[in-house]
Amino acid sequence: MSVRRLAKIQPASFAFSKATKAKADWWIKKYPADRRQSAVIPILWLVQKQEGWCPEPALRAIADLLGMPYIRVLEVVTFYTMFMLEPVGSAALIQVCGTTPCALRGANDLMDVCKARIGPKDTLSADGKFTWQEVECLGACVNAPMAQINDYFYEDLTPENMAQIIDDFAAGKSPKPGSYAGRHTSEPIHGALTLTDKKLYDGSAAKPIKKLPNSDPVPA
Repeated sequence: MSVRRLAKIQPASFAFSKATKAKADWWIKKYPADRRQSAVIPILWLVQKQEGWCPEPALRAIADLLGMPYIRVLEVVTFYTMFMLEPVGSAALIQVCGTTPCALRGANDLMDVCKARIGPKDTLSADGKFTWQEVECLGACVNAPMAQINDYFYEDLTPENMAQIIDDFAAGKSPKPGSYAGRHTSEPIHGALTLTDKKLYDGSAAKPIKKLPNSDPVPA
C-alpha cells in the first residue's frame, strides 16, 4: 500500500453542519458509551460528504467528539483509501477501475479520455470541478470497463460515453449511472438467458406466509 499523507494546505478550522452533527450523534448512540470510538468510520464518511474530503481540523474535531486520541483518527483516515485526504472535484470524483478485467476491456482508453479532458490523475482540475484516479477492483468485473463516479457505478463504458459523462457533469447535469450498454445489472450483454420468467421477480410466484403459534413465519 502506498503511503497516504494529509494535504499540505489545510483550512484553518472545521465545524460540523447541523445535519452532519445530528447524523453523527445518531451513529454514536448505536454503541455503548465506552465504545463510542466505534463510530469513527461512519463519522469520517459524514465529514467527507459535507466537505468533499477529510481535512485535518475535521480529524481533530472527530477525535474530540468521540473522546479518542487524534492519532487513532489519523490512522483510520490514512488507512482506508475511500477517504480523500486532499480536495477533490466539486462536480465529480472519477475513479476508473484499472484491474485486469477492466484493463482488457478498454480501461486505459477511459483513462486517456480523463487525462485529456481533466488533466493528470490524482490532481484537482484547473477549474476545480474534477479529480480522476486509477483504482483497483471495484467489483463490477462483468460490466467492464467501469468507473465509480461520486457515489455510483458507471458500467460498460466507451471512450465516447465517458467523454459525454464528463461533459454532462461539467454542465451541471447528473448523468444516469448503471450500464451504458443497456443491460440490467450483470446479465449477459444481449439479455438474460436463464430465469427469464417475470413471475420470479414480481412477487406473483411467492407462496403465502403463515405464522405458527410461538414461532417465526414459515411458507404455507
